Amino acid sequence: MTRLVLARGFLVRPDPTPRRATKERRSPRRPTRMPIAPRPPVVLTTRASFARSSLLVIAVLALSFVLNVTVVGHVQHLVAQQNLANEFRAQLEDGTAPVGEGDVDAVLLADGAPVAELTIPSIGVKEVIVEGTDSGTLRAGPGHRRDTVLPGQAGVSVIMGRAAAYGGPFARLQELSPGDRFGIVTGQGQQYFEVIGLRYAGDPAPPALAAGESRLILTTARGLPYSPTGVARVDARPLGEAKPSGARLTNFVTLPNADRELMGDTGTAWALVFALQFLVLVEVAAVWCYQRIGPRQTWIVCAPVAFLAGLITSDQVIRLLPNLL
Repeated sequence: MTRLVLARGFLVRPDPTPRRATKERRSPRRPTRMPIAPRPPVVLTTRASFARSSLLVIAVLALSFVLNVTVVGHVQHLVAQQNLANEFRAQLEDGTAPVGEGDVDAVLLADGAPVAELTIPSIGVKEVIVEGTDSGTLRAGPGHRRDTVLPGQAGVSVIMGRAAAYGGPFARLQELSPGDRFGIVTGQGQQYFEVIGLRYAGDPAPPALAAGESRLILTTARGLPYSPTGVARVDARPLGEAKPSGARLTNFVTLPNADRELMGDTGTAWALVFALQFLVLVEVAAVWCYQRIGPRQTWIVCAPVAFLAGLITSDQVIRLLPNLL
């Protein structure tokens, strides 16, 4: 029989299980496995520390090299081309664009000075051509070999460009076929050319030029990207009359070895030594910070500096590689 209790004027049914004043304390769960004892700090020997530091330097250099060639280099090429285009257009407007190896003041053109603008619609090329063909100069764009005349002038003109790195402006050069046409703007005006043919090492060259005739040779590397196995050349002839050539101070004999096809520039090897010293110094500072300050602070402070040092070092390494890479 259910009992009713009078509470505050109402009949309520009492709770058969009164609430406890305090909750029962639950006993702690038994561990499923034994706790792992903390590991003692690892103390490296001098040889092990040197090996780890050396591997760290190599890893940073390798990563920076890949990023420099595939990403940073393309951005540098775009920026350089924009600046060169602005400079060359200003020279054309002022009538000071070079027509020889010197400028209007008879001063020898510096490596990297703009001398022409090349447009090949069939393969999507629109590049400003610079003076010089060493590995460092060709990072900005295709280069004009100093011992040859400018495009369209009487004689043979040679333009060299990279096949993959730094924008790869001549990556599709081997797709050109006889009859394809393209244009070049120099200080002597707009000129159009027609492709004669494509040739590799060992293929017969076109007949020798007669007096007053002109020919243009576009040169790049052949083979897989970033792994050149030879040189590819596209011969072209102007569709109009050849222009008179300007004064040339450089000839085939005096042309620096670094300006020839598939050659690296060893003249700046001293800069690579200083860059490596800077990279090692940054790595030593990072190890010291890791041991004295902590890993998180070390990553925040030293990682950007190490990346910058790696880019500077890899940039100098690229100068030693073939200029048509």
